[in-house]
Amino acid sequence: MSYWNNKLIIRGKEYPRFMSGPLDGITDPPFRQLVRDFSKENLLYTEMRHVACVVNKTGGPKALNFLQLERPLNFQVAANSTKFIAEACEKILAKGIDAIDLNVGCPAKNVVKSGGGSSLMAKPELLKSILLEFRKNLPDIPFTIKIRAGYKDKNALDIAKLAQDCGVDALAIHPRLQTEKFLGRPDYNLAYLVKKSLDIPVLISGNVVNWQTAKLVYEQTGVDGFLIGRGMWAKPWKLLELEKNSQNLEFKLEQNVIFGYALKQLNLMLDYYGPRGLLCFRKHLPFYFRGFAEAQTMRKNLIQSNSITDIQNCLKDLSLPKINNKNINGQHINI
Repeated sequence: MSYWNNKLIIRGKEYPRFMSGPLDGITDPPFRQLVRDFSKENLLYTEMRHVACVVNKTGGPKALNFLQLERPLNFQVAANSTKFIAEACEKILAKGIDAIDLNVGCPAKNVVKSGGGSSLMAKPELLKSILLEFRKNLPDIPFTIKIRAGYKDKNALDIAKLAQDCGVDALAIHPRLQTEKFLGRPDYNLAYLVKKSLDIPVLISGNVVNWQTAKLVYEQTGVDGFLIGRGMWAKPWKLLELEKNSQNLEFKLEQNVIFGYALKQLNLMLDYYGPRGLLCFRKHLPFYFRGFAEAQTMRKNLIQSNSITDIQNCLKDLSLPKINNKNINGQHINI
C-alpha cells in the first residue's frame, strides 16, 4: 500500500495522516462537532489552554467541556514551569481524552512573554524538566509536542532530539522561527532533518492548505502526517477533502451545502456560548462566502447585522434546497 493509504501510529494508536491542528477561537467544540460529520477517525486538537487555567478554571468555564463524539481528541496545553502540570493532567484525563499535547511553538507575544510557547525552545533545561513532568503524569496515553524552527535561532533539531529522549510520542513542527510568525517560506529542509533524525512520528504544520501542497511537502520532508490549521477555517470537510484527493478522487460540495454548514455552525455556537455565540461566529462567516462573488453584498450585510434571526433566515435561504440527510461523497451528512 502507498504512503497515502497507510495510517500513522502514535503510541500504538492508528490515525489518518491528516489532522485538525489547534487554532485559538477556531477549533472549538462546535467546529470539532462539524468536522465529525465528515471525518470520524482523524485526530483533532483542542485550542491551547495553560495548565494553570485548567487547574484554576480561569481559562473559561468551558475549557474542559467537550463531547465524546469529538474524540479522538488531543488536548493541547501550555506551560512555563512544572507547576500545575500534575494536577492539570489529572483533570484532563478524568474527562476522557486520547492524547495531551504541549505547545512549544506558539509565537504570540503574550504567550512568549509569560515564558511559554516557542520561548521554551531557548530554555532547553527548563523544557526538559517540563517534558519529564508531563511524561511522568501521562503513563498510559500519547504525549505529543508542537515546536517551531526555533525561538530566535534555529535549534529545532536539538529540541526534537531532547523531546524524544524525554519520552515524547510524536512531534509536530511548524518550520518557521518565532520572529517570522506566519510569514516567509517554511524551512522544509529543517523539517526533513528532524524527520530523518527521529524514531517517533513527525507531523508538519504550516502552509498545507490543499492536496497539492500536502504532496509537495511530503516529497520534500517525508513527514508522517499533517496538522491542518488555517486551511480548516470554515471548512469542516477539509480533512475528508484531502483524503479523497490523495486517492485521486474528486471532492466537491454544492454551494447550498456549504451555507447549510454555516447555519449549523452558528446554531451550535449559540448553544455553546449563549448570546456571545453570534460574536464568536462572525470571524467564520466571511470564509463561508469566499469564492461566491455573487454573495459579496449579502456577506457584508450579514457581518454587520446584530440580528441572530435575520442571519439564520438568510443562511436558511442560501442552504435551500433542503439538504437534510444528504449523502455527500459517500458520507451520510446531517444538517
